[in-house]
Amino acid sequence: MSLRDVFCQDRAIGILQRGLAADRSAHAYIFAGLEGVGKRKTAHEWAKLLLCGSPQIKRDRGEPFSDSCGSCESCTLMEAGSHPDYAHVYKELLEFTKEGKGRKTPIDLPIDVLREFLIDQVAMRPALSPRKVFVISEAEKLNVNSQNALLKVLEEPPHYCTIILLGTRLEQLLPTIKSRCQIVRFGPIDDERIISQLTGMGLGSKEAAFFARLAQGSLGLACQWARLELDGVGLFKTKRDLVASLTNCRMTDALDLAERILENARQIATGWTNLDKATSKSDLARRAHRTLIQVVISAFHDVTLVHLAAGRPLVNSDQGDQIAKLAQRLDPEQAIDGVSEGYEMLRWLEANVNERLIFERLLLRLARSAIMSPQC
Repeated sequence: MSLRDVFCQDRAIGILQRGLAADRSAHAYIFAGLEGVGKRKTAHEWAKLLLCGSPQIKRDRGEPFSDSCGSCESCTLMEAGSHPDYAHVYKELLEFTKEGKGRKTPIDLPIDVLREFLIDQVAMRPALSPRKVFVISEAEKLNVNSQNALLKVLEEPPHYCTIILLGTRLEQLLPTIKSRCQIVRFGPIDDERIISQLTGMGLGSKEAAFFARLAQGSLGLACQWARLELDGVGLFKTKRDLVASLTNCRMTDALDLAERILENARQIATGWTNLDKATSKSDLARRAHRTLIQVVISAFHDVTLVHLAAGRPLVNSDQGDQIAKLAQRLDPEQAIDGVSEGYEMLRWLEANVNERLIFERLLLRLARSAIMSPQC
């Protein structure tokens, strides 16, 4: 791997390259953008370049393009995941802290993790390379204590230290944190490029089109769903059944449908557990619930397209008849209300509200507001 292999983020990498060429590389960055658009991969490859013993400079469209050599001791250790001057900081490391053994993975990124894997390490000079690089995943989950502790490092960083925060929601970070970092924005990836990647993995065209549009520009998310599908979990069938249930649901069906969704989420989370050993079970369960809420949102989003933007491709293009049937029951305002309610439930999910309550509220509120007509 190298920086050239990062998919569809030329603008973000160009910003980094121009800073390096002008000898103005930041001591701290925030890589901001959707989940799954290449932030972590870019951070890893940027760190590999900064730590490389023999960096290569070539021309790309007339501009200098720096990259790691891929063969020195530093690059070899980076690829092996054992570089002494590189640290990836994430909340699952809690169980490896002095105080965290046996504790469940938290929702936020606690100060214990930040202290042991970054703050205590910053003062130690590099062991092999001229620099030390720290990458913090899910920076938006740094709690206030963690952010204040990090701020002290950002205010007076050692000259050899580079810190990269990866985040999806900049508003969760303190203004003082943002002001001390260079913000590099990562954009969404075009649907057609995602579809091409998914079909290249062996996914069928209908499944690839649905996952690409549901992902809203996140190649990483689309690939996660594709791997589940290819592993036989049946996520695509689950979504088809769910959309059909939304189309035909009576108000009295809402609680039963919520129970079915919860069972589907458990099956999806189990499938992810088999594929993703590094992520905590609680996070995988949350990811499964988030996916099914996104499916519900996609159905109501498609109804708004039918009413207000006919001809635009539907997320659920494989179920056009079902969406048309749902559009006969809903006016545009009701469909938009359904989308808004779905996004509110995503926020509840991130706040660790009980999943059963989330789905029951979502379906019952939609029913009471006539989004699910009791006459049908």
